[in-house]
Amino acid sequence: MAVRENSANTPVHAHESRARSLAKAVSWRFVGTLDTLILSFLVLTFLAPLLGARETATQADNLHTAGYIAVAEVITKTLLYFLHERLWSRMHWAVRTDRHGRRIEGLRRSGSKAASWRVLASLDTALLALLFTGHPLTALTIGGGEVATKLILYIFHERVWDRIPFGRGEDRHT
Repeated sequence: MAVRENSANTPVHAHESRARSLAKAVSWRFVGTLDTLILSFLVLTFLAPLLGARETATQADNLHTAGYIAVAEVITKTLLYFLHERLWSRMHWAVRTDRHGRRIEGLRRSGSKAASWRVLASLDTALLALLFTGHPLTALTIGGGEVATKLILYIFHERVWDRIPFGRGEDRHT
């Protein structure tokens, strides 16, 4: 746990607010939904016919299905991401407090958060894709494709948020 002492020798711990977790959830959901929409459309249009699915679907049909997957995941992933953030905010591994009392996350922590989130989120996407396409291999292709695209996007998202002071404060413990 990142701990420092203030001038009164009172331990001070870096803290992230629920508002910060919510803001991160909303910003990530925007990035993630756009990625899912594009990836789902590309898989449905170019790979699904090769996998024996959606051979007669038009591009408009594929865009509608990709849109359904993306909209459904706004609901499921916003909730899942908020819960994931709250869990990680309670763990103080690879977190330090700088001389100004600001909470700084290490790259290992960002990478670990990205990996744990990606497993959870890709399973969610694959289940939603299965629900809307009815084709397991297409669903796994969409869910699996997200692993690469979103892992990179999520690490970038975490590193950007690490530089934003909104919702960070200090808890004083005596």
